[in-house]
Amino acid sequence: MSDSSGSEDRPKAKKVGALRGLVPFLAPYRGMMGLALMALIMTASVSLILPLAVRRVVDGFNTADVALLDKYFGAALGIAALLAVGTGLRYYLVTRLGERVVADIRRALFDRVMGMSPAFFERIMTGEVLSRITTDTTLILSVIGSSVSVALRNVLILFGGLALLFLTSGKLTGLVLLVVPAIVVPIIVLGRKLRRLSRENQDWIAASSGSASEALSSVQTVQAFTHEGATQAEFADLTEKSFSSAKTRIKTRAVMTVIVIFLTFAGIVGVLWIGARDVRGGAMTVGALIQFVIYAVMVAGAVGALSEIWGELQRAAGATERLVELLNTDDAIKDPTRPVALPRPVKGEIAFEDVTFRYPTRPDTSALNGVSLRVAPGETVALVGPSGAGKTTILQLLMRFYDPQSGQITLDGVALTDLARADFRRSIALVPQDPVIFATSARENIRFGRPGATDAEVEVAAKAAAAHDFLAALPQGYDSYLGERGVMLSGGQKQRVAIARAILRDAPILLLDEATSALDAESELLVQAAVEKLAEGRTTLVVAHRLATVKRADRIVVFDQGQIAAIGTHDALVAEGGLYARLARLQFTEGLV
Repeated sequence: MSDSSGSEDRPKAKKVGALRGLVPFLAPYRGMMGLALMALIMTASVSLILPLAVRRVVDGFNTADVALLDKYFGAALGIAALLAVGTGLRYYLVTRLGERVVADIRRALFDRVMGMSPAFFERIMTGEVLSRITTDTTLILSVIGSSVSVALRNVLILFGGLALLFLTSGKLTGLVLLVVPAIVVPIIVLGRKLRRLSRENQDWIAASSGSASEALSSVQTVQAFTHEGATQAEFADLTEKSFSSAKTRIKTRAVMTVIVIFLTFAGIVGVLWIGARDVRGGAMTVGALIQFVIYAVMVAGAVGALSEIWGELQRAAGATERLVELLNTDDAIKDPTRPVALPRPVKGEIAFEDVTFRYPTRPDTSALNGVSLRVAPGETVALVGPSGAGKTTILQLLMRFYDPQSGQITLDGVALTDLARADFRRSIALVPQDPVIFATSARENIRFGRPGATDAEVEVAAKAAAAHDFLAALPQGYDSYLGERGVMLSGGQKQRVAIARAILRDAPILLLDEATSALDAESELLVQAAVEKLAEGRTTLVVAHRLATVKRADRIVVFDQGQIAAIGTHDALVAEGGLYARLARLQFTEGLV
Protein backbone atom coordinates (compact mmCIF):
# COMPACT_ATOMS: atom_id res chain seq x y z
CA MET A 1 0.00 0.00 0.00
CA SER A 2 1.11 3.52 -0.62
CA ASP A 3 -0.42 6.87 0.01
CA SER A 4 -2.24 8.81 -2.61
CA SER A 5 0.81 10.75 -3.61
CA GLY A 6 2.36 7.58 -4.86
CA SER A 7 -0.65 6.45 -6.80
CA GLU A 8 1.17 6.75 -10.08
CA ASP A 9 3.49 3.96 -8.96
CA ARG A 10 0.67 1.47 -8.51
CA PRO A 11 0.30 -1.24 -11.12
CA LYS A 12 -2.41 -0.36 -13.63
CA ALA A 13 -5.25 -2.70 -14.54
CA LYS A 14 -4.20 -4.53 -17.68
CA LYS A 15 -7.70 -5.69 -18.61
CA VAL A 16 -11.24 -6.12 -17.45
CA GLY A 17 -10.07 -9.48 -16.11
CA ALA A 18 -9.30 -7.63 -12.88
CA LEU A 19 -13.01 -8.10 -12.18
CA ARG A 20 -12.17 -11.72 -11.36
CA GLY A 21 -11.34 -10.36 -7.92
CA LEU A 22 -15.10 -10.24 -7.31
CA VAL A 23 -15.53 -13.99 -7.79
CA PRO A 24 -15.06 -14.89 -4.07
CA PHE A 25 -17.84 -12.46 -3.17
CA LEU A 26 -20.18 -13.73 -5.89
CA ALA A 27 -19.61 -17.44 -5.22
CA PRO A 28 -21.97 -17.72 -2.20
CA TYR A 29 -24.87 -16.50 -4.34
CA ARG A 30 -24.69 -18.97 -7.23
CA GLY A 31 -28.42 -19.75 -6.90
CA MET A 32 -29.45 -16.12 -7.24
CA MET A 33 -27.06 -15.68 -10.18
CA GLY A 34 -28.55 -18.76 -11.84
CA LEU A 35 -32.10 -17.40 -11.52
CA ALA A 36 -31.00 -14.02 -12.81
CA LEU A 37 -29.30 -15.68 -15.78
CA MET A 38 -32.44 -17.66 -16.59
CA ALA A 39 -34.53 -14.48 -16.48
CA LEU A 40 -31.97 -12.73 -18.64
CA ILE A 41 -31.97 -15.50 -21.27
CA MET A 42 -35.77 -15.51 -21.25
CA THR A 43 -36.04 -11.75 -21.83
CA ALA A 44 -33.38 -11.81 -24.54
CA SER A 45 -35.14 -14.69 -26.29
CA VAL A 46 -38.52 -12.98 -26.08
CA SER A 47 -36.98 -9.77 -27.44
CA LEU A 48 -35.68 -11.73 -30.43
CA ILE A 49 -39.10 -13.37 -31.01
CA LEU A 50 -40.96 -10.05 -30.98
CA PRO A 51 -39.87 -8.94 -34.50
CA LEU A 52 -41.20 -12.26 -35.87
CA ALA A 53 -44.58 -11.44 -34.37
CA VAL A 54 -44.42 -7.95 -35.88
CA ARG A 55 -43.70 -9.45 -39.32
CA ARG A 56 -46.71 -11.75 -39.01
CA VAL A 57 -48.92 -8.82 -38.04
CA VAL A 58 -47.71 -6.59 -40.88
CA ASP A 59 -47.97 -9.28 -43.53
CA GLY A 60 -51.32 -10.30 -42.03
CA PHE A 61 -52.82 -6.99 -43.14
CA ASN A 62 -53.16 -8.50 -46.58
CA THR A 63 -55.04 -11.61 -45.39
CA ALA A 64 -58.79 -11.95 -45.57
CA ASP A 65 -58.87 -14.19 -42.46
CA VAL A 66 -59.74 -11.76 -39.62
CA ALA A 67 -59.53 -14.52 -36.96
CA LEU A 68 -55.94 -15.26 -37.95
CA LEU A 69 -55.10 -11.56 -37.76
CA ASP A 70 -56.59 -11.43 -34.25
CA LYS A 71 -54.38 -14.35 -33.24
CA TYR A 72 -51.28 -12.52 -34.49
CA PHE A 73 -52.14 -9.45 -32.44
CA GLY A 74 -52.93 -11.60 -29.38
CA ALA A 75 -49.64 -13.43 -29.70
CA ALA A 76 -47.75 -10.14 -29.98
CA LEU A 77 -49.47 -8.86 -26.82
CA GLY A 78 -48.64 -12.09 -24.96
CA ILE A 79 -44.98 -11.84 -25.97
CA ALA A 80 -44.88 -8.22 -24.76
CA ALA A 81 -46.35 -9.28 -21.38
CA LEU A 82 -43.79 -12.06 -21.05
CA LEU A 83 -41.02 -9.60 -21.86
CA ALA A 84 -42.26 -7.17 -19.20
CA VAL A 85 -42.46 -9.84 -16.47
CA GLY A 86 -39.04 -11.28 -17.35
CA THR A 87 -37.41 -7.85 -17.39
CA GLY A 88 -38.87 -6.98 -13.98
CA LEU A 89 -37.70 -10.29 -12.52
CA ARG A 90 -34.22 -9.83 -13.97
CA TYR A 91 -33.99 -6.32 -12.55
CA TYR A 92 -35.05 -7.48 -9.08
CA LEU A 93 -32.63 -10.41 -8.93
CA VAL A 94 -29.63 -8.60 -10.38
CA THR A 95 -30.08 -5.42 -8.34
CA ARG A 96 -30.54 -7.39 -5.13
CA LEU A 97 -27.45 -9.44 -5.94
CA GLY A 98 -25.44 -6.27 -6.51
CA GLU A 99 -26.50 -4.70 -3.22
CA ARG A 100 -25.77 -7.92 -1.33
CA VAL A 101 -22.31 -8.40 -2.83
CA VAL A 102 -21.29 -4.77 -2.34
CA ALA A 103 -22.46 -4.91 1.30
CA ASP A 104 -20.25 -7.99 1.75
CA ILE A 105 -17.29 -6.24 0.11
CA ARG A 106 -17.67 -3.17 2.31
CA ARG A 107 -17.87 -5.34 5.41
CA ALA A 108 -14.81 -7.36 4.35
CA LEU A 109 -12.84 -4.16 3.69
CA PHE A 110 -13.80 -2.65 7.03
CA ASP A 111 -13.00 -5.87 8.88
CA ARG A 112 -9.64 -6.05 7.14
CA VAL A 113 -8.71 -2.45 7.88
CA MET A 114 -9.85 -2.67 11.51
CA GLY A 115 -7.45 -5.55 12.03
CA MET A 116 -4.44 -3.74 10.57
CA SER A 117 -1.61 -2.61 12.81
CA PRO A 118 -0.77 1.11 13.24
CA ALA A 119 2.09 0.69 10.73
CA PHE A 120 -0.53 0.36 7.98
CA PHE A 121 -2.01 3.76 8.81
CA GLU A 122 1.43 5.34 8.67
CA ARG A 123 1.47 4.57 4.93
CA ILE A 124 -2.09 5.42 3.88
CA MET A 125 -4.54 8.18 4.78
CA THR A 126 -7.82 7.24 6.42
CA GLY A 127 -9.67 9.30 3.81
CA GLU A 128 -8.25 7.16 1.01
CA VAL A 129 -9.45 4.01 2.76
CA LEU A 130 -12.92 5.54 3.11
CA SER A 131 -12.87 6.45 -0.58
CA ARG A 132 -12.26 2.84 -1.47
CA ILE A 133 -15.02 1.62 0.83
CA THR A 134 -17.53 4.11 -0.60
CA THR A 135 -16.63 5.41 -4.08
CA ASP A 136 -14.98 2.28 -5.43
CA THR A 137 -17.68 -0.04 -4.14
CA THR A 138 -20.34 2.21 -5.67
CA LEU A 139 -18.71 1.66 -9.07
CA ILE A 140 -18.77 -2.08 -8.49
CA LEU A 141 -22.44 -1.87 -7.48
CA SER A 142 -23.27 -0.27 -10.83
CA VAL A 143 -21.49 -3.12 -12.63
CA ILE A 144 -22.95 -6.06 -10.69
CA GLY A 145 -26.37 -4.51 -10.29
CA SER A 146 -26.72 -3.32 -13.87
CA SER A 147 -23.84 -3.31 -16.33
CA VAL A 148 -23.00 -7.02 -16.35
CA SER A 149 -26.65 -7.98 -16.73
CA VAL A 150 -27.19 -5.47 -19.53
CA ALA A 151 -23.95 -6.56 -21.19
CA LEU A 152 -24.93 -10.24 -21.19
CA ARG A 153 -28.39 -9.40 -22.50
CA ASN A 154 -26.91 -7.32 -25.32
CA VAL A 155 -24.41 -10.05 -26.17
CA LEU A 156 -27.29 -12.51 -26.55
CA ILE A 157 -29.26 -10.02 -28.61
CA LEU A 158 -26.19 -9.25 -30.74
CA PHE A 159 -25.45 -12.84 -31.71
CA GLY A 160 -29.07 -13.95 -31.76
CA GLY A 161 -30.00 -10.92 -33.82
CA LEU A 162 -27.18 -11.56 -36.27
CA ALA A 163 -28.36 -15.17 -36.73
CA LEU A 164 -31.93 -14.07 -37.32
CA LEU A 165 -30.76 -11.30 -39.62
CA PHE A 166 -29.03 -13.95 -41.73
CA LEU A 167 -32.17 -16.08 -41.80
CA THR A 168 -34.25 -13.07 -42.82
CA SER A 169 -31.88 -11.93 -45.59
CA GLY A 170 -28.39 -13.30 -46.12
CA LYS A 171 -27.61 -10.60 -48.68
CA LEU A 172 -28.47 -7.68 -46.39
CA THR A 173 -26.76 -9.33 -43.41
CA GLY A 174 -23.52 -9.64 -45.36
CA LEU A 175 -23.63 -5.91 -46.04
CA VAL A 176 -24.22 -5.23 -42.33
CA LEU A 177 -21.21 -7.31 -41.32
CA LEU A 178 -18.94 -5.21 -43.51
CA VAL A 179 -19.44 -2.37 -41.01
CA VAL A 180 -18.45 -4.44 -37.94
CA PRO A 181 -14.61 -4.08 -38.19
CA ALA A 182 -14.97 -0.31 -38.44
CA ILE A 183 -16.93 -0.36 -35.18
CA VAL A 184 -14.73 -2.81 -33.25
CA VAL A 185 -11.42 -1.02 -33.85
CA PRO A 186 -12.38 2.24 -32.05
CA ILE A 187 -13.74 0.23 -29.13
CA ILE A 188 -10.42 -1.58 -28.68
CA VAL A 189 -8.16 1.45 -29.19
CA LEU A 190 -10.11 3.96 -27.15
CA GLY A 191 -11.01 1.32 -24.55
CA ARG A 192 -7.35 1.01 -23.53
CA LYS A 193 -7.11 4.75 -23.01
CA LEU A 194 -10.33 4.73 -21.00
CA ARG A 195 -8.92 2.05 -18.69
CA ARG A 196 -5.89 4.18 -17.84
CA LEU A 197 -7.94 7.34 -17.38
CA SER A 198 -10.44 5.57 -15.12
CA ARG A 199 -7.73 4.41 -12.74
CA GLU A 200 -6.15 7.87 -12.70
CA ASN A 201 -9.53 9.48 -11.96
CA GLN A 202 -10.17 7.14 -9.01
CA ASP A 203 -6.73 7.87 -7.56
CA TRP A 204 -7.38 11.62 -7.61
CA ILE A 205 -10.78 11.10 -5.96
CA ALA A 206 -9.09 9.08 -3.20
CA ALA A 207 -6.46 11.79 -2.76
CA SER A 208 -9.09 14.52 -2.38
CA SER A 209 -11.04 12.36 0.11
CA GLY A 210 -7.89 11.88 2.16
CA SER A 211 -7.20 15.62 2.19
CA ALA A 212 -10.78 16.42 3.21
CA SER A 213 -10.81 13.81 5.96
CA GLU A 214 -7.58 15.12 7.47
CA ALA A 215 -8.74 18.74 7.34
CA LEU A 216 -12.18 18.05 8.82
CA SER A 217 -10.77 15.96 11.64
CA SER A 218 -8.48 18.89 12.56
CA VAL A 219 -10.86 21.74 11.76
CA GLN A 220 -10.30 23.61 15.04
CA THR A 221 -6.54 23.64 14.57
CA VAL A 222 -6.97 24.76 10.96
CA GLN A 223 -9.20 27.63 12.06
CA ALA A 224 -7.01 28.56 15.03
CA PHE A 225 -4.01 29.05 12.74
CA THR A 226 -6.19 30.82 10.09
CA HIS A 227 -5.15 28.13 7.63
CA GLU A 228 -8.60 27.82 6.04
CA GLY A 229 -7.55 29.46 2.79
CA ALA A 230 -4.54 27.22 2.22
CA THR A 231 -6.51 24.10 3.21
CA GLN A 232 -9.37 25.05 0.91
CA ALA A 233 -6.92 25.77 -1.90
CA GLU A 234 -5.25 22.38 -1.45
CA PHE A 235 -8.60 20.57 -1.54
CA ALA A 236 -9.73 22.66 -4.51
CA ASP A 237 -6.53 21.78 -6.37
CA LEU A 238 -7.02 18.04 -5.82
CA THR A 239 -10.69 18.32 -6.73
CA GLU A 240 -9.85 20.17 -9.95
CA LYS A 241 -7.26 17.54 -10.85
CA SER A 242 -9.91 14.88 -10.27
CA PHE A 243 -12.34 16.83 -12.44
CA SER A 244 -9.74 17.34 -15.16
CA SER A 245 -9.01 13.63 -15.20
CA ALA A 246 -12.73 12.84 -15.32
CA LYS A 247 -13.25 15.38 -18.12
CA THR A 248 -10.58 13.70 -20.25
CA ARG A 249 -12.14 10.30 -19.55
CA ILE A 250 -15.63 11.58 -20.43
CA LYS A 251 -14.37 13.21 -23.62
CA THR A 252 -12.65 9.99 -24.71
CA ARG A 253 -15.75 7.96 -23.98
CA ALA A 254 -17.95 10.49 -25.80
CA VAL A 255 -15.72 10.33 -28.89
CA MET A 256 -15.89 6.54 -28.84
CA THR A 257 -19.68 6.65 -28.52
CA VAL A 258 -20.02 9.09 -31.43
CA ILE A 259 -17.84 6.97 -33.71
CA VAL A 260 -19.56 3.70 -32.85
CA ILE A 261 -23.13 4.99 -33.10
CA PHE A 262 -22.53 6.89 -36.35
CA LEU A 263 -20.83 3.98 -38.08
CA THR A 264 -23.49 1.59 -36.83
CA PHE A 265 -26.48 3.57 -38.00
CA ALA A 266 -24.78 4.68 -41.22
CA GLY A 267 -24.43 1.03 -42.06
CA ILE A 268 -28.09 0.40 -41.23
CA VAL A 269 -29.26 3.29 -43.43
CA GLY A 270 -27.24 1.94 -46.33
CA VAL A 271 -28.65 -1.54 -45.87
CA LEU A 272 -32.21 -0.19 -45.62
CA TRP A 273 -31.75 1.64 -48.91
CA ILE A 274 -30.84 -1.62 -50.60
CA GLY A 275 -33.68 -3.46 -48.78
CA ALA A 276 -36.23 -0.90 -49.94
CA ARG A 277 -35.17 -1.52 -53.51
CA ASP A 278 -35.63 -5.30 -52.95
CA VAL A 279 -39.19 -4.72 -51.68
CA ARG A 280 -40.03 -2.67 -54.76
CA GLY A 281 -38.61 -5.46 -56.89
CA GLY A 282 -40.65 -8.13 -55.07
CA ALA A 283 -37.61 -9.92 -53.69
CA MET A 284 -38.93 -9.61 -50.10
CA THR A 285 -42.13 -8.63 -48.31
CA VAL A 286 -42.72 -5.45 -46.35
CA GLY A 287 -43.05 -7.51 -43.17
CA ALA A 288 -39.71 -9.19 -43.83
CA LEU A 289 -38.03 -5.82 -44.35
CA ILE A 290 -39.57 -4.45 -41.15
CA GLN A 291 -38.41 -7.61 -39.34
CA PHE A 292 -34.92 -7.09 -40.72
CA VAL A 293 -34.96 -3.42 -39.73
CA ILE A 294 -36.00 -4.26 -36.17
CA TYR A 295 -33.27 -6.88 -35.86
CA ALA A 296 -30.73 -4.48 -37.35
CA VAL A 297 -31.73 -1.79 -34.86
CA MET A 298 -31.53 -4.32 -32.03
CA VAL A 299 -28.07 -5.43 -33.14
CA ALA A 300 -26.91 -1.82 -33.55
CA GLY A 301 -28.34 -0.91 -30.16
CA ALA A 302 -26.57 -3.90 -28.63
CA VAL A 303 -23.24 -2.82 -30.13
CA GLY A 304 -23.73 0.76 -28.91
CA ALA A 305 -24.74 -0.43 -25.43
CA LEU A 306 -21.73 -2.74 -25.26
CA SER A 307 -19.40 0.15 -26.12
CA GLU A 308 -20.95 2.16 -23.28
CA ILE A 309 -20.79 -0.76 -20.87
CA TRP A 310 -17.18 -1.43 -21.82
CA GLY A 311 -16.24 1.95 -20.35
CA GLU A 312 -18.13 1.11 -17.14
CA LEU A 313 -16.36 -2.23 -16.92
CA GLN A 314 -13.01 -0.46 -17.36
CA ARG A 315 -13.75 1.82 -14.42
CA ALA A 316 -15.02 -1.06 -12.30
CA ALA A 317 -11.90 -3.09 -13.14
CA GLY A 318 -9.73 -0.29 -11.76
CA ALA A 319 -11.91 -0.03 -8.65
CA THR A 320 -11.82 -3.80 -8.13
CA GLU A 321 -8.06 -3.81 -8.45
CA ARG A 322 -7.80 -1.15 -5.75
CA LEU A 323 -10.14 -3.03 -3.43
CA VAL A 324 -8.39 -6.36 -3.92
CA GLU A 325 -5.09 -4.57 -3.32
CA LEU A 326 -6.43 -3.34 0.02
CA LEU A 327 -7.86 -6.74 0.97
CA ASN A 328 -4.56 -8.45 0.14
CA THR A 329 -2.33 -5.90 1.86
CA ASP A 330 0.20 -7.72 3.98
CA ASP A 331 0.43 -6.77 7.64
CA ALA A 332 3.60 -7.45 9.58
CA ILE A 333 1.59 -8.00 12.78
CA LYS A 334 -0.26 -11.29 12.52
CA ASP A 335 -1.70 -13.80 14.93
CA PRO A 336 0.10 -17.15 14.97
CA THR A 337 -1.48 -19.99 13.00
CA ARG A 338 -1.87 -21.98 16.21
CA PRO A 339 -1.98 -19.49 19.07
CA VAL A 340 -1.11 -20.55 22.60
CA ALA A 341 -3.82 -19.99 25.21
CA LEU A 342 -2.89 -17.40 27.82
CA PRO A 343 -2.92 -19.08 31.26
CA ARG A 344 -5.92 -18.12 33.38
CA PRO A 345 -6.23 -16.36 35.69
CA VAL A 346 -3.85 -13.79 34.22
CA LYS A 347 -1.22 -12.80 36.80
CA GLY A 348 0.18 -9.87 34.82
CA GLU A 349 3.89 -10.68 34.85
CA ILE A 350 5.51 -8.67 32.05
CA ALA A 351 9.02 -9.10 30.68
CA PHE A 352 10.97 -7.23 27.99
CA GLU A 353 14.03 -9.24 27.03
CA ASP A 354 16.75 -7.32 25.18
CA VAL A 355 14.18 -5.53 23.01
CA THR A 356 15.28 -3.33 20.13
CA PHE A 357 12.66 -1.55 18.07
CA ARG A 358 12.55 0.96 15.20
CA TYR A 359 9.34 2.43 13.84
CA PRO A 360 8.65 1.46 10.19
CA THR A 361 8.70 5.11 9.11
CA ARG A 362 12.01 5.73 10.91
CA PRO A 363 14.07 2.63 10.18
CA ASP A 364 17.39 4.32 10.94
CA THR A 365 16.47 5.45 14.47
CA SER A 366 16.03 3.06 17.41
CA ALA A 367 13.07 3.96 19.61
CA LEU A 368 14.26 1.22 22.01
CA ASN A 369 17.75 -0.19 22.08
CA GLY A 370 18.43 -3.41 24.00
CA VAL A 371 15.79 -2.80 26.70
CA SER A 372 15.30 -5.47 29.36
CA LEU A 373 12.65 -4.96 32.02
CA ARG A 374 10.64 -7.25 34.28
CA VAL A 375 7.42 -6.20 35.99
CA ALA A 376 6.12 -8.44 38.76
CA PRO A 377 2.42 -9.28 39.07
CA GLY A 378 0.58 -6.50 40.89
CA GLU A 379 3.54 -4.10 40.71
CA THR A 380 3.12 -0.45 39.74
CA VAL A 381 5.96 0.74 37.54
CA ALA A 382 6.31 4.31 36.30
CA LEU A 383 8.08 5.11 33.04
CA VAL A 384 9.58 8.59 32.95
CA GLY A 385 12.06 10.51 30.85
CA PRO A 386 12.28 13.20 28.17
CA SER A 387 9.92 13.24 25.18
CA GLY A 388 10.92 10.64 22.60
CA ALA A 389 12.86 8.56 25.13
CA GLY A 390 10.78 5.41 24.43
CA LYS A 391 8.17 5.43 27.21
CA THR A 392 5.01 5.24 25.09
CA THR A 393 6.76 2.78 22.77
CA ILE A 394 6.87 0.33 25.68
CA LEU A 395 3.07 0.44 25.92
CA GLN A 396 2.61 0.12 22.15
CA LEU A 397 4.84 -2.95 22.03
CA LEU A 398 3.04 -4.44 25.03
CA MET A 399 -0.28 -4.02 23.19
CA ARG A 400 1.48 -5.57 20.17
CA PHE A 401 0.66 -2.73 17.87
CA TYR A 402 4.20 -3.33 16.64
CA ASP A 403 6.76 -6.15 16.96
CA PRO A 404 10.37 -5.49 17.96
CA GLN A 405 13.13 -6.14 15.44
CA SER A 406 14.97 -8.19 18.07
CA GLY A 407 14.31 -9.55 21.53
CA GLN A 408 10.93 -10.65 22.82
CA ILE A 409 8.12 -9.56 25.13
CA THR A 410 6.34 -12.07 27.35
CA LEU A 411 3.17 -12.03 29.43
CA ASP A 412 3.01 -14.58 32.22
CA GLY A 413 5.95 -16.34 30.58
CA VAL A 414 4.34 -16.64 27.12
CA ALA A 415 5.72 -14.63 24.18
CA LEU A 416 3.19 -12.17 22.79
CA THR A 417 3.91 -13.44 19.30
CA ASP A 418 2.62 -16.88 20.39
CA LEU A 419 -0.70 -15.44 21.60
CA ALA A 420 -3.78 -14.28 19.71
CA ARG A 421 -3.87 -10.50 20.05
CA ALA A 422 -7.54 -10.43 21.06
CA ASP A 423 -6.77 -13.00 23.78
CA PHE A 424 -4.17 -11.04 25.72
CA ARG A 425 -5.62 -7.59 24.95
CA ARG A 426 -8.75 -8.56 26.88
CA SER A 427 -6.53 -8.56 29.96
CA ILE A 428 -5.34 -4.98 29.41
CA ALA A 429 -7.04 -1.65 30.11
CA LEU A 430 -5.52 1.37 28.36
CA VAL A 431 -5.88 5.08 29.04
CA PRO A 432 -4.13 6.80 26.09
CA GLN A 433 -2.52 10.21 26.15
CA ASP A 434 -5.10 11.47 23.65
CA PRO A 435 -8.38 9.96 24.89
CA VAL A 436 -10.78 8.82 22.19
CA ILE A 437 -14.41 9.84 22.67
CA PHE A 438 -16.93 8.27 20.29
CA ALA A 439 -19.91 10.07 18.75
CA THR A 440 -22.44 8.49 21.09
CA SER A 441 -23.74 8.99 24.63
CA ALA A 442 -21.54 9.37 27.70
CA ARG A 443 -22.90 6.09 29.04
CA GLU A 444 -21.97 4.15 25.90
CA ASN A 445 -18.53 5.78 25.83
CA ILE A 446 -17.77 4.42 29.28
CA ARG A 447 -19.48 1.09 28.54
CA PHE A 448 -17.03 0.68 25.64
CA GLY A 449 -14.66 -0.68 28.28
CA ARG A 450 -17.03 -3.57 29.05
CA PRO A 451 -20.06 -3.76 26.72
CA GLY A 452 -22.04 -5.98 29.08
CA ALA A 453 -21.81 -3.63 32.07
CA THR A 454 -24.99 -2.39 33.73
CA ASP A 455 -25.93 1.28 34.07
CA ALA A 456 -25.13 1.10 37.77
CA GLU A 457 -21.62 -0.27 37.07
CA VAL A 458 -21.06 2.51 34.53
CA GLU A 459 -21.93 5.15 37.10
CA VAL A 460 -19.72 3.55 39.75
CA ALA A 461 -16.77 3.70 37.32
CA ALA A 462 -17.57 7.33 36.48
CA LYS A 463 -17.63 8.25 40.18
CA ALA A 464 -14.29 6.52 40.71
CA ALA A 465 -12.83 8.58 37.84
CA ALA A 466 -14.30 11.85 39.20
CA ALA A 467 -16.50 12.09 36.10
CA HIS A 468 -19.94 11.59 37.66
CA ASP A 469 -20.66 15.21 38.58
CA PHE A 470 -20.07 16.79 35.16
CA LEU A 471 -21.74 13.90 33.32
CA ALA A 472 -24.83 14.08 35.53
CA ALA A 473 -24.98 17.84 34.87
CA LEU A 474 -25.24 17.38 31.09
CA PRO A 475 -28.69 18.07 29.53
CA GLN A 476 -29.61 14.37 29.34
CA GLY A 477 -27.16 13.21 31.98
CA TYR A 478 -25.32 10.02 31.08
CA ASP A 479 -27.47 9.69 27.96
CA SER A 480 -26.20 13.00 26.54
CA TYR A 481 -24.68 12.83 23.07
CA LEU A 482 -21.02 13.88 23.31
CA GLY A 483 -20.53 14.78 19.63
CA GLU A 484 -17.85 13.73 17.20
CA ARG A 485 -14.55 13.23 19.04
CA GLY A 486 -16.26 14.47 22.22
CA VAL A 487 -16.52 18.13 21.17
CA MET A 488 -18.95 18.78 24.04
CA LEU A 489 -16.28 17.97 26.64
CA SER A 490 -13.11 19.71 27.77
CA GLY A 491 -9.74 17.96 27.54
CA GLY A 492 -9.81 17.04 31.22
CA GLN A 493 -13.36 15.74 31.01
CA LYS A 494 -12.46 13.53 28.04
CA GLN A 495 -9.58 12.11 30.02
CA ARG A 496 -11.80 11.30 32.99
CA VAL A 497 -14.28 9.51 30.70
CA ALA A 498 -11.38 7.47 29.31
CA ILE A 499 -10.24 6.64 32.84
CA ALA A 500 -13.78 5.58 33.77
CA ARG A 501 -13.75 3.31 30.72
CA ALA A 502 -10.53 1.67 31.92
CA ILE A 503 -11.88 1.32 35.47
CA LEU A 504 -15.00 -0.39 34.13
CA ARG A 505 -12.91 -2.82 32.09
CA ASP A 506 -11.51 -4.21 35.36
CA ALA A 507 -8.50 -5.84 33.65
CA PRO A 508 -5.51 -7.37 35.47
CA ILE A 509 -3.10 -5.08 33.59
CA LEU A 510 -3.50 -1.31 33.53
CA LEU A 511 -1.64 0.99 31.11
CA LEU A 512 -1.76 4.72 31.77
CA ASP A 513 -0.18 7.01 29.18
CA GLU A 514 -0.15 10.53 30.65
CA ALA A 515 -3.60 9.72 32.04
CA THR A 516 -3.84 12.85 34.22
CA SER A 517 -1.99 15.34 32.03
CA ALA A 518 -5.14 17.31 31.11
CA LEU A 519 -6.63 17.47 34.61
CA ASP A 520 -6.76 20.44 36.94
CA ALA A 521 -5.14 20.10 40.35
CA GLU A 522 -8.36 19.17 42.19
CA SER A 523 -9.47 16.60 39.61
CA GLU A 524 -5.96 15.18 39.45
CA LEU A 525 -5.97 14.48 43.17
CA LEU A 526 -9.36 12.74 42.89
CA VAL A 527 -8.36 10.70 39.87
CA GLN A 528 -4.94 9.88 41.29
CA ALA A 529 -6.61 8.43 44.37
CA ALA A 530 -8.95 6.41 42.10
CA VAL A 531 -6.06 5.17 39.98
CA GLU A 532 -4.07 4.13 43.05
CA LYS A 533 -7.05 2.20 44.33
CA LEU A 534 -7.61 0.67 40.90
CA ALA A 535 -3.94 -0.34 40.66
CA GLU A 536 -4.15 -2.43 43.84
CA GLY A 537 -3.62 -6.06 42.89
CA ARG A 538 -3.06 -5.12 39.23
CA THR A 539 0.09 -4.82 37.17
CA THR A 540 0.26 -1.14 36.27
CA LEU A 541 2.53 0.73 33.88
CA VAL A 542 2.32 4.50 34.14
CA VAL A 543 3.89 6.84 31.57
CA ALA A 544 4.23 10.32 33.01
CA HIS A 545 6.08 13.57 32.54
CA ARG A 546 4.70 15.03 35.77
CA LEU A 547 6.73 13.26 38.40
CA ALA A 548 4.33 14.20 41.20
CA THR A 549 1.91 11.59 39.80
CA VAL A 550 4.42 8.71 40.10
CA LYS A 551 6.15 9.37 43.40
CA ARG A 552 4.30 6.46 45.03
CA ALA A 553 5.06 3.91 42.29
CA ASP A 554 6.79 0.72 43.44
CA ARG A 555 9.55 1.40 40.93
CA ILE A 556 10.38 4.21 38.56
CA VAL A 557 12.15 3.38 35.31
CA VAL A 558 14.01 6.30 33.73
CA PHE A 559 14.35 6.21 29.94
CA ASP A 560 16.80 8.24 27.91
CA GLN A 561 17.35 7.91 24.14
CA GLY A 562 15.66 4.51 23.92
CA GLN A 563 17.56 2.93 26.83
CA ILE A 564 16.97 2.47 30.54
CA ALA A 565 19.09 5.03 32.36
CA ALA A 566 18.09 4.14 35.93
CA ILE A 567 15.58 2.14 38.00
CA GLY A 568 14.51 2.74 41.59
CA THR A 569 12.07 4.47 43.93
CA HIS A 570 11.53 8.21 43.85
CA ASP A 571 13.69 8.86 46.92
CA ALA A 572 16.47 6.55 45.76
CA LEU A 573 16.63 8.09 42.29
CA VAL A 574 16.67 11.63 43.69
CA ALA A 575 19.50 10.68 46.04
CA GLU A 576 21.36 8.97 43.20
CA GLY A 577 21.43 12.13 41.07
CA GLY A 578 21.46 11.85 37.30
CA LEU A 579 18.64 12.45 34.83
CA TYR A 580 15.73 11.75 37.22
CA ALA A 581 17.15 14.00 39.92
CA ARG A 582 17.57 16.77 37.35
CA LEU A 583 13.96 16.38 36.16
CA ALA A 584 12.70 16.31 39.77
CA ARG A 585 14.66 19.43 40.60
CA LEU A 586 13.19 21.27 37.61
CA GLN A 587 9.62 20.27 38.42
CA PHE A 588 9.50 20.40 42.19
CA THR A 589 11.98 23.21 42.89
CA GLU A 590 11.14 25.56 40.02
CA GLY A 591 7.41 24.83 40.16
CA LEU A 592 7.01 23.58 36.60
CA VAL A 593 4.58 20.84 37.54
